[in-house]
Amino acid sequence: MTMKKKICLLGSTGSIGTQTLQVIDEHPDLFEAYVLTANSRADLLIEQARKYQPAAVVIADESKYEQVRLALDKEPIQVYTGSESLCQVVQMGPVDIVLTALVGFSGLRPTISAIKAHKTIALANKETLVVAGELVTGFCLEEKVAVLPVDSEHSAIFQSLMGEVSPIEKIILTASGGPFRTFTSAQLETVTPAMALKHPNWDMGAKITIDSASMMNKGFEVIEAKWLFDVDPHQIQVVVHPQSIVHSAVQFADGAVKAQLGAPDMRVPIQLALSYPERLASHFPRLDWWQMKDLTFEKPDEEKFRCLGMAYEAIRQGGNAACIVNAANEVANLAFRQERCPFLTMADIIGHCLAHVPHQEKPSLDDYLATDAETRRVAEEAVRALGL
Repeated sequence: MTMKKKICLLGSTGSIGTQTLQVIDEHPDLFEAYVLTANSRADLLIEQARKYQPAAVVIADESKYEQVRLALDKEPIQVYTGSESLCQVVQMGPVDIVLTALVGFSGLRPTISAIKAHKTIALANKETLVVAGELVTGFCLEEKVAVLPVDSEHSAIFQSLMGEVSPIEKIILTASGGPFRTFTSAQLETVTPAMALKHPNWDMGAKITIDSASMMNKGFEVIEAKWLFDVDPHQIQVVVHPQSIVHSAVQFADGAVKAQLGAPDMRVPIQLALSYPERLASHFPRLDWWQMKDLTFEKPDEEKFRCLGMAYEAIRQGGNAACIVNAANEVANLAFRQERCPFLTMADIIGHCLAHVPHQEKPSLDDYLATDAETRRVAEEAVRALGL
């Protein structure tokens, strides 16, 4: 009898989290939701806990702890609160896989904690590698821990490399281009949060949807690919592919290119990360080859979408530069959603922070935490100066 894999799901109430639970529903004989965590969505966490009966839940927002504790009082479920609890539950003995689907910088410390406990990491929180790629990959090598990508693009690259022993010549990282791919610079000045939150192909959370619209998300994926696949930035080519059918590709030394195609459904890469090295049957949508009349590919416009170029610049600078870009973007992204910052000004704020927050060549974890805090302070000042 096959033992169920016990999953610690960090961020169970978000887009990736809820789709991970759908994967578990598809294969209840193979996977068990052993730990569920949420930031502040207490009602949904309570609902999930009652259904999946995990050993433990964490509500990071301490003001929601009593609500969750009382609701689950009669259930055999441990209830914890606070960000420190996230770092502790990932180390629980029975946990096999930690799927990190937290948003932004908050995923860094729990992921490092899980690595140090020798847990397999299913990585959906790209900011962990964006912020501290050198540190995190170093810990993975030390602890001999596997990191399995959940992002559709990095999963596609990972799948294209299955069975290969030849070195990578080039990674082709595809991008949908977001909802404003064809907008002029003048049109981009009028973009509102409501417009930016309507992604043409993918159903995602609010922050990542805005990052996709600004192409900051693709910049982060370039940084993530560098660390996951040990390549130089000049080996990563971003290609705009509006149909989101080719999820990414790898070019080898002989000129051959292997790509992974599929319907735009995040449950496919989630399931592979949980089941690897096996592929499991599923009821997820299949590609309809007769409906795919056109697959098109374009060069990204880095003059209009400056965030993409800033990611390459952060790799070039190294050290804590990508941490600065990430923190500045988190502040700018939220300010845009709150209508305190225009769409194009997000890139200005990121550039301002990259120029003014002190650069560090070899940061420790504490240095990254300090960089994040200082960048947020500088970025907030820049947002307030806009006076919106």
